[in-house]
Amino acid sequence: MTLRIITLGIVGTATLLCLRAPSATAAEAAPRANPFLTASPLPFQAPPFDRIRNEDFKPALEEGIRQQRQEVEKIAADPAAPTFENTLVALERSGELLTRVNLVFNALSGANTNPTLQALQEEVAPKLAALHDAIFLDARLFKRVEAIYAQRAALGLDPESMRLVEYDHQEFVHAGARLSDADKATLMKLNEREAALSARFTNQLLAAAKEGALVVSDKAELAGFGAGDLDAAAQAAKARGLEGKWLLPLQNTTQQPALSSLASRATRRKLFEASWTRAEQGDANDTRATISELAALRAEKAKLLGFPSYAAWRLEDQMAKTPEGVDGFLGKLVPAAVANARREAGQIQALIDRQRGGFALEPWDWDFYADQVRKATYDLDDAEIKPYFELNRVLTDGVFYAAHELYGLTFKERHDLPVWDPDVRVFDVIDRDGSPLALFYCDYFKRDNKSGGAWMDNLVGQSKLFGTKPVVFNVTNFTKPAPGQPALLSWDDVTTMFHEFGHALHGMFADQRYPSLSGTNVARDFVEFPSQINEHWALDPKVLPHYAIHVSTGKPIPQALVDKIRKAATFNQGYALTEILAASELDMAWHSLPATAPAQRVDPFEAEALAKAGVELKQVPPRYRSSYFLHIWSNGYAAGYYAYLWAEMLDDDAFAWFSENGGLTRANGDRFRAMVLSRGNTEDLAKMYRAFRGRDPKIEPLLATRGLLAN
Repeated sequence: MTLRIITLGIVGTATLLCLRAPSATAAEAAPRANPFLTASPLPFQAPPFDRIRNEDFKPALEEGIRQQRQEVEKIAADPAAPTFENTLVALERSGELLTRVNLVFNALSGANTNPTLQALQEEVAPKLAALHDAIFLDARLFKRVEAIYAQRAALGLDPESMRLVEYDHQEFVHAGARLSDADKATLMKLNEREAALSARFTNQLLAAAKEGALVVSDKAELAGFGAGDLDAAAQAAKARGLEGKWLLPLQNTTQQPALSSLASRATRRKLFEASWTRAEQGDANDTRATISELAALRAEKAKLLGFPSYAAWRLEDQMAKTPEGVDGFLGKLVPAAVANARREAGQIQALIDRQRGGFALEPWDWDFYADQVRKATYDLDDAEIKPYFELNRVLTDGVFYAAHELYGLTFKERHDLPVWDPDVRVFDVIDRDGSPLALFYCDYFKRDNKSGGAWMDNLVGQSKLFGTKPVVFNVTNFTKPAPGQPALLSWDDVTTMFHEFGHALHGMFADQRYPSLSGTNVARDFVEFPSQINEHWALDPKVLPHYAIHVSTGKPIPQALVDKIRKAATFNQGYALTEILAASELDMAWHSLPATAPAQRVDPFEAEALAKAGVELKQVPPRYRSSYFLHIWSNGYAAGYYAYLWAEMLDDDAFAWFSENGGLTRANGDRFRAMVLSRGNTEDLAKMYRAFRGRDPKIEPLLATRGLLAN
């Protein structure tokens, strides 16, 4: 229900808002109806991006908040006895306008922001938090919800409706519905402050990442770059008015892709340090004070709610259930991962010594020399791979083809719908029976006004209650090629495309009545399961040759190269797993703080947390440092970053089922769709997994996939 309140929701009579456009022409000087005030007339109610302006958002958000408050007040004050329809279904119907505008606002704030949207993001976040509290902390409303919950067994509800009763009751209790009035008032203030700080962090980090980009004046410093990389860097510099220079933008992770090819150790170090310290410059974009306050505030909030830590509160409704459950899970991975990382570091140091480098391995050296070790061990060169992975072919003949073979989907690009940037593409998604299933938008290239990383979200949510079909989008941050050049992807980029489309499929196949239970509205440690299992199809022997076609010769990828990719699959996994574990341990450390703990100094706290968890390796920094850990400070993964590895356990175990039952077939795809992808949050997720797999998940397939089973 939290997601519904903020980004999903429902009916209400719209009040006409008229705005004046900034243009002085007579036509545009006339009052203009806010495009959010009515449902979009476009197919699937897709947002009319050509009509939406910055100034539309604030009045629409404010009106949406007002309407939902009014609608919820009517439910709470209803003199009739509480029923499933007049309370829970009515809540599902509340907030239609707010849903419509907030889904678009969230999309643009992440993928195509600007100073106006950034300022509004900070302004509106506390208001949305206050609305959330106005609903979940309303004693009259909770009394109605509790009455329905108490008599649920006698209501004759269908399974999805029964799930909604149990889910809503859990959400109210979890949010603090049983607190005293005084404690509720305190909680409201904490929630508003937390929302404001999270919005501030997002904007600070976006600015810090932009400012942290490495500007290079001497081409010699970029030795090792191919022509395409040089052109892209020159183009990026030109876009910022830096003619004659080269610019290396920062991606969201600690390590940067260019570190694997830059021959100059000095340049590598500058790039790594630009990434490592991006949000620690002592300026307005320094995030450390923000996150220190956030961590303390969350600990205080958890205490108020009756929990020893924020992690304990946050995990209550997740699959892992407790911090101890997460610690036990991570503890099974740390020893083998760290031991492997140390062995890998030894191999790399030996190579440096053989080359008479005369220096000890540092984080900025790892990717450069690991790539050489990989070439020597597996005869696999990234430059040899990339020409086989042209973005459009990966999308249409890889990602879409796998979805067709598994689920019977077909895709047709359309050019009649407005988008938020010229690089955005739109596709009709047609179901196996020929009926329209969804719309899919994709926005793949990095921009300065786009948040780092990759993600999926909805522009329109699926709900039988409202007769809406899903409109979903994927966003990534691939390097845009120079004009006229093909967009060539690394293997990691290819995997990212399949991963994010797995999320998209989860959203597209949503088949629920109630918005709160629809599609990807599931626990954090389950939501990554559909996306991660979709990664496996990238290397499937039926799928890979279909899209891995050399961009110049038109020849399919040779089997010898495929074999090299497969053999190298477990290469560098000690490093890869350790950096993720380090980030997961940092997240848990921050969110396991008790309310009695003093405000933390970020850098020493981080070092101590990594050492305590046994993942403090100088050469293997965490995938995200505390100061730029967007997932946990603003994107909903607080005390939840472990979910990527938890879901990896689920996906590797489930993929073993596919392998045991014939692999990529329509029968297997249809079964997975019916039992997982189309179910949303309509039943207990552990039960859902057991029904599909026939048992609880085992960790051994994860260890085997990572090459750690024998360690």
